[in-house]
Amino acid sequence: MALWDVFKKFRKAPNGAARYVKMMNGELPVFSQFGENIYASDLVQMAVDCIATEISKLQPKHIRTDNGGMQTIPASDINRLFKYAPNPLMTTRDFLEKVTWLLFLNYNAFVYPMFELVKEASGMRRIYTGFYPLQPTQVEFIEDENGKLFVRMQFRAGDSYTLPYADVIHLRKKFSVNDIMGGGRTGQPDNEALLKMLEIDHNVVKGVDRAVQTSLLIRGILKINTMMDDAGQQAERKRFEQAIRSSESGILPLDLKGEYIDLKPDPKLLDKDTLALIESRILRWYGVSLAILSGDYTDEQYQAFYERVLEPIVVGFGQAFSRTLFTDRELSVGNEIVFYQRDMQYMSMKSKLELLKIAGEQGLLQDNQKLALLGYPPVEGGERVTQSLNYIDKSIINQYQMKGGKPNAEQT
Repeated sequence: MALWDVFKKFRKAPNGAARYVKMMNGELPVFSQFGENIYASDLVQMAVDCIATEISKLQPKHIRTDNGGMQTIPASDINRLFKYAPNPLMTTRDFLEKVTWLLFLNYNAFVYPMFELVKEASGMRRIYTGFYPLQPTQVEFIEDENGKLFVRMQFRAGDSYTLPYADVIHLRKKFSVNDIMGGGRTGQPDNEALLKMLEIDHNVVKGVDRAVQTSLLIRGILKINTMMDDAGQQAERKRFEQAIRSSESGILPLDLKGEYIDLKPDPKLLDKDTLALIESRILRWYGVSLAILSGDYTDEQYQAFYERVLEPIVVGFGQAFSRTLFTDRELSVGNEIVFYQRDMQYMSMKSKLELLKIAGEQGLLQDNQKLALLGYPPVEGGERVTQSLNYIDKSIINQYQMKGGKPNAEQT
């Protein structure tokens, strides 16, 4: 079943007298989704692509936590979809990358979880069949006479659908002055400050291009010291060009009638420090350093990038998906969506070995987890957990020492 077939039931407005949601700033909650103007910049595209690529490595899981804090991964329809393909058109990696790009493009991203209602003894239950990123060109927030919130979405093809807002996963970036949407006051990306920096960068690039062209154009002037008509000037120019082509020594033979004047073009370019400053200011807008962009980063640099840029997105994804996919009761009994970071593969081999030593000696890792950290596949019986004997319970240290390393032995 196609997504648009499911949307057909949402074409009509809510029952009763529908009205726009009343916003605190007094404006209408109607927002257009256009934020493509800054994406002509290669620096912006590289920065966002860097973030989207990292987010695409996440592993979303439906987990359940009991009262004792024990976490389990149920064999749910959500985990089945998240494992390989949230919808028939995308893998999980594609899905996460797409949603991240939409979030940075519009500062708002909408995902529709397709579901079927199944009647059970405890009541109606949702069976999720797919997750679809949406790209509306305009969204409006309305409410019915009972105060239930709806979102009306207009798409490029001209179709319009009205969906219960509670059934749509809404992700926001820079959620500030607008009551509902991320971005600026109008619910769109507020990129005015960034556009100024991009304009400077664009002018610098254009200046470099013009400097290169200038250096390849006029290199000198051939001064002819006699009066010539047009035909004579053309003949003299051809004779000069022939001298250039035939010269193997780089020395031009000229007679007394000709004089060559070298113009020595010297185009002025910005120094590398100024260029680096401009680029770094643009990249800082997205929290991406040059080291992260080039892939030549240290563990500390990636950790700072994760905490500054990636972690808020990871937390926001988990909370938004959990709020929409589960009822209040399901949330209260420990159901949630968690986007796990992928096995800490960013760490250097030295750091991985240090982690293995510390966590392994404390008995915090299974053998298969140790193998996975080093990039090896799991082995049979790899659920075993080993621990070093070089540690002892603090409460029995004195007793242990006084009894010669035998806490239960009789003193002699």
